[in-house]
Amino acid sequence: MPYQAGFNNHFESEAIPGTIPHGQNSPRKVRWGLYAEQITASAFVAPRNLNKRSWLYRVKPAVAHNGFLSAKSPKFEIPQTDLPDNPDMESCFLPINPRVHLSATQLAWLPLGIPEDGKVDFVDGLKTIAGSGDPTLREGLAIHMYLANSSMTNRAFVNSDGDFLICPQQGSLDITTEFGKLFVQPGEICVIQRGQRFSVNLPDGPTRGYIQEIWGSNYELPELGPLGANGLANARDFLHPVAHFEVKAERWRVVYKLGGKLFESSQEHCPFDVVAWHGNYVPYKYDLTKFVNVGSISVDHIDPSIFCVLTARSRDPAAPLADFLVFSPRWDVASHTYRPPYFHRNVASEFMGLLYGQYGGRSDAFQPGGCSFECGMVPHGVAYEEYHAASSQPPPEVQISPSSIAFMFESSRAFTITDFAWNTDKLHQHDPTMWRFQNNLSKHEVEIEEILKAKMEARGTNGVNGH
Repeated sequence: MPYQAGFNNHFESEAIPGTIPHGQNSPRKVRWGLYAEQITASAFVAPRNLNKRSWLYRVKPAVAHNGFLSAKSPKFEIPQTDLPDNPDMESCFLPINPRVHLSATQLAWLPLGIPEDGKVDFVDGLKTIAGSGDPTLREGLAIHMYLANSSMTNRAFVNSDGDFLICPQQGSLDITTEFGKLFVQPGEICVIQRGQRFSVNLPDGPTRGYIQEIWGSNYELPELGPLGANGLANARDFLHPVAHFEVKAERWRVVYKLGGKLFESSQEHCPFDVVAWHGNYVPYKYDLTKFVNVGSISVDHIDPSIFCVLTARSRDPAAPLADFLVFSPRWDVASHTYRPPYFHRNVASEFMGLLYGQYGGRSDAFQPGGCSFECGMVPHGVAYEEYHAASSQPPPEVQISPSSIAFMFESSRAFTITDFAWNTDKLHQHDPTMWRFQNNLSKHEVEIEEILKAKMEARGTNGVNGH
């Protein structure tokens, strides 16, 4: 499948050569009788480096639909615009919402089961785990899982709230967007941005995966600072689709998510009828195995920010709204330290998942398709047995996480947990006995007393009252 490489570039693509007008975006007549349509994802006067928009040249404009009305109630004064609520989805994560819960306890979930009865597509299979804020406030985020066993047949989805970062864990996704096709396998991610229509087919059958949704911001590459020009996720490894269109006179349903509610319109043609396009607001995918890891080659461990693939800004210039981090195979050669991460408390809320393989930083049942959560400022780290084993041996040259990929959704925002995630039988807590550490200081009591006594004697000799 062909793609265009780069990140935050201005791309253009034509399924029929000669379609895109030159010298202007919206001529009086577009070639082939197509319609010009612009998607703008930022204020018109946003700075050039932040201004996001694309021009689409399509068979019919997106406005050509039957409205958000029930077929039985065509009058505008009796609209029937919303679909039944998905009880497992949530959008308001403010503590005043009785359907969300604060937790100082570290939580974990075993893999959620993929439905076996009936047809459940990508949209119907969305389950919200945690989040912060509210999409109508235009800053916040949500973490979902999708569990699907059926393709989206003549059905498209539009997230009017924010951007989706999708991480397949089981089963590939064949995604059709207005800009073209993206084929995304486990170990890859894709970003479908706010307002972009897409439909998901399942070439491998039942599928499961993770989603980080952000509101009021877009993903970008983190700055590299002293690393220089290269490393981490390189811009050339991000792939964007090429134009692909279908002209079919058939009934389609288009589902919109707005304020966390689902709305549906119908139309009599395929929504993926874009013959050509150009712009910098385009969906994309990235292969996580191409991430260029960096780390210490002397002593200690570098902070986990070195694993950041993508970041999204918040209104606080010193704290991102969201980071997406990857933990993939790499070498550890640091000296006079131990391999497991240091014990820490930090301001970030951390949500981890495992795409495949084993993640050697936990002693609990952390399985592919499972996940875990720690809220900001709650202490966490490895179990005592793992710490003791690692700190008692000379630091080896070791490959970390061979044949596995884990990831972290991280945010400066405090998360609340949804009713669905709070009540599922897949929820379990970390066993606190794993952190019963020994008091090693008392074993050196005699030696310490001698050191303190000698210090006091030296202070008395060198000056009155110890000065």
